[in-house]
Amino acid sequence: MLHFVRNANMSGLVNTLIKEGYLKDPLIIDAFSEMHRIEFVQREFEEIAEADIPLPIGHGLTISQPKTVALMMELLNPQKDQNILDVGSGSGWTTAILSYVVGSNGKVTAIERLSELCELGKNNVDKFQYVKKGIAEFHLGDGSQGYPHNAPYDRILVSAVTDEIPKALKDQLKIGGKMVIPVRNDIWYLKKNGEDDFYKEEFPGFSFVPLIEENQL
Repeated sequence: MLHFVRNANMSGLVNTLIKEGYLKDPLIIDAFSEMHRIEFVQREFEEIAEADIPLPIGHGLTISQPKTVALMMELLNPQKDQNILDVGSGSGWTTAILSYVVGSNGKVTAIERLSELCELGKNNVDKFQYVKKGIAEFHLGDGSQGYPHNAPYDRILVSAVTDEIPKALKDQLKIGGKMVIPVRNDIWYLKKNGEDDFYKEEFPGFSFVPLIEENQL
């Protein structure tokens, strides 16, 4: 059954994503409804924040198309109270969605390689007091190396494309944990069944900015 009227904050965009089958999980639907995309786009794009298109966030980068974010969140299947790593957090939209989902007993660690974007994302997410409450924290760094200090993670979301999955991210994922990551032109879903045992599904036809490692900067 479709959930078209879950709460008063639900936007036309969210209803469209539900109708088209991209949003299904009630908790993720609520997170999308509360974490309005307009809070994470540049002022000149606020009027089209509800459009299902990527939008510039500066530095030649974009906030991803809502349809793509919805698909990745549904594949990731984040849960309340989990410990999650968000690689390539950009303007903070995915971090805010994940922070809403995990709640006050969960943790979201955001990694961004550009200092201006890291600060922008932190400020955007803290509009909802997730940083002040200790639910979300932001770190400037090489996303391909993850953030071992807060590992292991129940879930890892990566929003930048790579040619192969970084070993550090595999190592920092809990056994039983899930990762969603763009690899070449596909979105990969992985579940870690053992130390070197990963179940994988591939979803083709996507485009992301590259995951740039420290030695490439």
